[in-house]
Amino acid sequence: MKTSFQNKKIRWGIIGLGKIADKFATDLATIPDAELYAVASRQQAKADEFSKKHNAKIAYGSYEALTIDSNIDAVYIATPHTLHKENTIMCLKKGIAVLCEKPFAMNSEEVEEMISVAKANKTLLMEALWTYFLPHYQYVLKLLKDKTYGKVQSLSADFGFQRPYDTNTRLFDKALGGGSLLDIGIYPIFASLSTLGLPKSISANATFFENGADSTCNMTFTYPNNQQAELKSSLIEELPTQAIFECEKATIKINTQFHAPATVSIIKDGKEELKDFNYNTIGYNYETIHFNNLLREDKTESDIMTFDFSRKLIKTLDDVRNKIELNY
Repeated sequence: MKTSFQNKKIRWGIIGLGKIADKFATDLATIPDAELYAVASRQQAKADEFSKKHNAKIAYGSYEALTIDSNIDAVYIATPHTLHKENTIMCLKKGIAVLCEKPFAMNSEEVEEMISVAKANKTLLMEALWTYFLPHYQYVLKLLKDKTYGKVQSLSADFGFQRPYDTNTRLFDKALGGGSLLDIGIYPIFASLSTLGLPKSISANATFFENGADSTCNMTFTYPNNQQAELKSSLIEELPTQAIFECEKATIKINTQFHAPATVSIIKDGKEELKDFNYNTIGYNYETIHFNNLLREDKTESDIMTFDFSRKLIKTLDDVRNKIELNY
């Protein structure tokens, strides 16, 4: 029998305790009707350290141990991309709601399997693409939907930074889905899909590290009515990391770190108006609050980050990978 989540704190578990999990846990602590109940790592010492830092009640030295804790209501999965499917299905089969970090999985086939298991177990599953839930991004989506400044004519979005090449880190480890496309290229692609939809055609080219992981990826999405999106990801150069929508009557620019809490500029008639959203968290709390509400409403799918959208996102990533001949 399903647990009723009305009038009780939702008890969260975290599987995979890296940098993103740290940010998620930090923001979870700002949500009054939720708590971090348990964390899990493959190393007990790491679980103990993370648990102490974020005041979790229990620290597990294996992922499996967390899933058999009957006190867990929801799990945030922040393991490497290659483990998302396995870890998600393990939780869903126990009837535990899953918020799985992006990319949802490595390819469309894995995503379909995850969705199928969620439906079979009537258990909530959502891809954790936090940008969708941030107030500044929702603000821009409404401007575009309402055609406040006319139709979108083009989009340019990028995400890039420089890090020392180190195959011992997940970011550069091809075996773990490392490289620019799945890790950060997903954000410019998300910006295009969430505003313009699926493209009519895609062209893409990439550069690669010596281990075969992609170091940069340049993409052009072409849409009907001559709309175009120029997208780029890079692990070898600092990019503005902005999303710029050229509309008929104005330019809407999501300023640097567009995927994270950011400001929005409206540029019209040579004048720029800056809108500040006065964020006071890292920004992970917004997707978590949405997920908590879905649980309380006994929903098994998000009405924002829908299965259909996750399917489109992973299909587009698959299509780009095929174009640049990137195989995992």
